Amino acid sequence: MTLSNAEEQLMQILWKQKKAFMKDLIDAHEDPKPATTTVATLLKRMQDKGFVDYEQLGRSRKYFPLVKKKDYFGKHVNGLIKNFFNNDAAQFASFFTETTNLNKEQLEDLKQLIDKKIKKK
Repeated sequence: MTLSNAEEQLMQILWKQKKAFMKDLIDAHEDPKPATTTVATLLKRMQDKGFVDYEQLGRSRKYFPLVKKKDYFGKHVNGLIKNFFNNDAAQFASFFTETTNLNKEQLEDLKQLIDKKIKKK
Protein backbone atom coordinates (compact mmCIF):
# COMPACT_ATOMS: atom_id res chain seq x y z
CA MET A 1 0.00 0.00 0.00
CA THR A 2 1.20 3.52 -0.69
CA LEU A 3 0.82 6.92 0.88
CA SER A 4 -0.56 10.05 -0.75
CA ASN A 5 1.79 13.03 -1.06
CA ALA A 6 0.30 14.68 2.03
CA GLU A 7 0.54 11.44 4.01
CA GLU A 8 4.12 10.94 2.87
CA GLN A 9 5.08 14.47 4.01
CA LEU A 10 3.59 13.77 7.41
CA MET A 11 5.28 10.37 7.55
CA GLN A 12 8.65 12.02 6.81
CA ILE A 13 8.18 14.18 9.90
CA LEU A 14 7.14 11.19 12.00
CA TRP A 15 10.14 9.13 10.83
CA LYS A 16 12.41 11.99 11.85
CA GLN A 17 10.77 12.51 15.25
CA LYS A 18 10.19 8.78 15.92
CA LYS A 19 7.27 9.57 18.28
CA ALA A 20 5.19 12.73 18.27
CA PHE A 21 1.99 14.32 19.44
CA MET A 22 -0.22 15.91 16.81
CA LYS A 23 0.93 19.39 17.89
CA ASP A 24 4.57 18.35 17.30
CA LEU A 25 3.70 17.11 13.81
CA ILE A 26 1.92 20.35 12.94
CA ASP A 27 4.76 22.49 14.36
CA ALA A 28 7.34 20.55 12.33
CA HIS A 29 5.32 20.93 9.12
CA GLU A 30 6.41 23.60 6.64
CA ASP A 31 4.34 26.76 6.25
CA PRO A 32 1.52 27.04 5.59
CA LYS A 33 0.74 24.76 8.52
CA PRO A 34 -2.09 22.30 7.94
CA ALA A 35 -5.26 22.46 10.02
CA THR A 36 -5.51 20.15 13.01
CA THR A 37 -8.48 18.41 11.39
CA THR A 38 -6.45 17.78 8.24
CA VAL A 39 -3.61 16.19 10.21
CA ALA A 40 -6.09 14.12 12.23
CA THR A 41 -7.67 12.84 9.00
CA LEU A 42 -4.26 12.01 7.51
CA LEU A 43 -3.19 10.18 10.67
CA LYS A 44 -6.42 8.17 10.71
CA ARG A 45 -5.95 7.14 7.06
CA MET A 46 -2.30 6.27 7.72
CA GLN A 47 -3.37 4.20 10.72
CA ASP A 48 -5.99 2.40 8.63
CA LYS A 49 -3.28 1.61 6.05
CA GLY A 50 -1.02 0.20 8.78
CA PHE A 51 1.68 2.88 8.62
CA VAL A 52 1.22 4.48 12.04
CA ASP A 53 -0.23 3.77 15.43
CA TYR A 54 -0.43 5.67 18.69
CA GLU A 55 -0.28 5.28 22.42
CA GLN A 56 -2.95 7.00 24.47
CA LEU A 57 -1.49 9.32 27.12
CA GLY A 58 -4.36 10.85 29.04
CA ARG A 59 -6.40 12.75 26.48
CA SER A 60 -3.52 12.93 24.01
CA ARG A 61 -2.19 10.50 21.46
CA LYS A 62 1.49 9.97 20.80
CA TYR A 63 1.94 8.70 17.23
CA PHE A 64 4.74 6.47 16.01
CA PRO A 65 5.59 4.79 12.68
CA LEU A 66 4.92 1.10 12.15
CA VAL A 67 6.81 1.03 8.84
CA LYS A 68 10.51 1.84 8.59
CA LYS A 69 11.52 4.55 6.14
CA LYS A 70 14.08 2.24 4.52
CA ASP A 71 11.44 -0.44 3.93
CA TYR A 72 8.93 2.02 2.48
CA PHE A 73 11.35 3.62 0.04
CA GLY A 74 13.00 0.31 -0.80
CA LYS A 75 9.63 -0.97 -1.95
CA HIS A 76 9.15 2.17 -4.06
CA VAL A 77 12.57 1.87 -5.69
CA ASN A 78 11.99 -1.80 -6.46
CA GLY A 79 8.61 -0.91 -7.99
CA LEU A 80 10.23 1.84 -10.02
CA ILE A 81 12.85 -0.58 -11.36
CA LYS A 82 10.17 -3.16 -12.17
CA ASN A 83 7.69 -0.77 -13.80
CA PHE A 84 9.98 1.66 -15.63
CA PHE A 85 13.13 -0.33 -16.29
CA ASN A 86 11.75 -3.79 -17.14
CA ASN A 87 13.01 -5.13 -13.81
CA ASP A 88 16.57 -4.40 -14.97
CA ALA A 89 18.63 -2.77 -12.21
CA ALA A 90 21.48 -2.11 -14.68
CA GLN A 91 19.11 -0.04 -16.83
CA PHE A 92 18.09 1.88 -13.73
CA ALA A 93 21.72 2.44 -12.70
CA SER A 94 22.59 3.64 -16.20
CA PHE A 95 19.64 6.04 -16.20
CA PHE A 96 20.47 7.25 -12.69
CA THR A 97 24.12 7.98 -13.44
CA GLU A 98 23.30 9.64 -16.77
CA THR A 99 20.51 11.90 -15.53
CA THR A 100 21.98 13.06 -12.22
CA ASN A 101 24.82 15.51 -11.88
CA LEU A 102 27.07 13.26 -9.84
CA ASN A 103 30.68 14.34 -9.66
CA LYS A 104 33.60 11.94 -9.97
CA GLU A 105 33.90 11.53 -6.19
CA GLN A 106 30.20 10.61 -5.85
CA LEU A 107 30.51 8.10 -8.69
CA GLU A 108 33.57 6.58 -7.00
CA ASP A 109 31.58 6.29 -3.76
CA LEU A 110 28.81 4.47 -5.63
CA LYS A 111 31.36 2.17 -7.22
CA GLN A 112 32.81 1.33 -3.80
CA LEU A 113 29.33 0.55 -2.45
CA ILE A 114 28.70 -1.80 -5.36
CA ASP A 115 32.13 -3.44 -5.00
CA LYS A 116 31.45 -4.08 -1.28
CA LYS A 117 28.08 -5.63 -2.11
CA ILE A 118 29.70 -7.86 -4.74
CA LYS A 119 32.30 -9.08 -2.25
CA LYS A 120 29.55 -9.99 0.26
CA LYS A 121 27.80 -12.17 -2.32
